[in-house]
Amino acid sequence: MQLFYNSDVKATDTLFTFDTNESRHIIKVLRKKIGDELWITNGEGHLFQAKILDDSIKKCEVELISSKKTHPKSHWLHMVVAPTKMNDRFEWFVEKATEIGVDEITPIICDRSERKILKLERIQRVIESAMKQSLQTYLPKLNEPISLSDFLEKPITGLQFIAHCEDNERHELKRRVVADQDVTILIGPEGDFTPTEIKSAISKGYTPVAMGKTRLRTETAAIVACTIVASINNG
Repeated sequence: MQLFYNSDVKATDTLFTFDTNESRHIIKVLRKKIGDELWITNGEGHLFQAKILDDSIKKCEVELISSKKTHPKSHWLHMVVAPTKMNDRFEWFVEKATEIGVDEITPIICDRSERKILKLERIQRVIESAMKQSLQTYLPKLNEPISLSDFLEKPITGLQFIAHCEDNERHELKRRVVADQDVTILIGPEGDFTPTEIKSAISKGYTPVAMGKTRLRTETAAIVACTIVASINNG
């Protein structure tokens, strides 16, 4: 099964026409033709079964045969992660987190952040590609970068954690996550959060946690956190 994504497809549609770029990919690259079936999601939980009516490379038109709404998960995972110095490492995190089942990603700028500018359009494409590859029907939400101090002022519901490498008392994340509860996890930059940032987060209700006994890179720690939350909710 190959999944296509287009946010413009609605549950009430009976016909849909892809734009030129998507049409060219479907017809010229994938060599689809009239009568072939496609599977489409709009990223809002809908899965559409479609049949090609017009195999033009400029406007591939399909008939929507059926649609099914996938139930959302019983929890919401929000990863709040400092961008890594190397773009490809952050993109790797975004790709794998999407495959694992992250629901929302917020890049945070910290005192020790070495990268403060992100190409959100590129990251959005990575998310869309990973969603399609993993056959998911809900597109994770990507937020604009925000300073840690500003993020900590936002009201957050559910469980709240901050992962850091200081010698202060920390709990194991896997022993603090509870199934079917929303989770927000803060992951700092390569140089870790500063002691002041950690204190600020704790004062806002964030519980300090560790992923294990070894020191992990930013993107590795973020993936381990996603995996822990997914395993507890899927176990």
